[in-house]
Amino acid sequence: MWLEWLVAWSWSLDGLRDCIATGIQSVRDCDSTAVVTVACLLVMFVWYCYHVGREQPRPHVSVNSLLQGVDANGLQNGSMYCQSPECARCMHQDGLNQKLYHNLQEYAKRYSWSGMGRIHKAIREQGRYLSSQPSIQKPEVFFLPDLPTTPYFSRDAQKHDVELLERNFQAILCEFETLYKAFSNCSLPQGWRVNSTPSGEWFTFDFVNQGVCVPRNCRKCPRTYRLLGSLRTCIGNNVFGNACISVLSPGTVITEHYGPTNIRIRCHLGLKTPSGCELVVGGEPQCWAEGRCLLFDDSFLHTAFHEGSAEDGPRVVFMVDLWHPNVAAAERQALDFIFAPGR
Repeated sequence: MWLEWLVAWSWSLDGLRDCIATGIQSVRDCDSTAVVTVACLLVMFVWYCYHVGREQPRPHVSVNSLLQGVDANGLQNGSMYCQSPECARCMHQDGLNQKLYHNLQEYAKRYSWSGMGRIHKAIREQGRYLSSQPSIQKPEVFFLPDLPTTPYFSRDAQKHDVELLERNFQAILCEFETLYKAFSNCSLPQGWRVNSTPSGEWFTFDFVNQGVCVPRNCRKCPRTYRLLGSLRTCIGNNVFGNACISVLSPGTVITEHYGPTNIRIRCHLGLKTPSGCELVVGGEPQCWAEGRCLLFDDSFLHTAFHEGSAEDGPRVVFMVDLWHPNVAAAERQALDFIFAPGR
């Protein structure tokens, strides 16, 4: 056995020596031009690797990679809070427009200007659009012109995702009920966020908050998280994208307010919908129904309230932001780049 191994090892060394000798002879046979060309290509490759290695990674990351990694910085009680003076939602409009135009140019240089006409027009004339909007619809951050305007949308606007959400109603409800049991043990369980209201209590359990995944919360509701990944029009990697469970206790009124943009449709899947609860968008009231989706444009002035009794229990919806159906695929890709979290 040892003899066979030594013979094989000797044969391997001979083969290696022959290979090296053949390579050296091949280089000698080549002309000087070929050698110089290969050397230049090698130097360029090494320089490229060095240059790429020095670049700092962008903070724009996918929902999946966040879930698989450690909890994101800036999370308090499982929720994302704005900590940057350059946040797209908080910046002064003049500075924001300059930043958005720079992001658009960067996107177009990397990819293409094709299909960017409406976004280019929107950014260049954003101040005029926002100031001239009627009081019933005033998006606070970004207005994309020439989109159909209506407070509510039919279920067919995003039919695939609506039907998928409704088919999974029981799974989402089951995971919510498991979460909600923790409220009997403490005032505010980990992962829940309290929102300001003039009366009552409004809690949210975020899965995606302003385009950033909340990994700890997603792990607590794995079926709901997987469902988000199956939606075709969910806004995920964009500061305008959110997904959460929203809970209104009896006696709660949400102050009338405008959403940040008209490029999305806000979808509410009713989980628990007692009587005395209403959503009012653009002056038009609607009621939720358990197991059914309600689609609306939250850039319209809107409010919600729960006037039921304590015996009725909370109003609970699963909320997710979907793309407006008239925003083209090329525009969605560009807007994801321009409004990427942390950009």
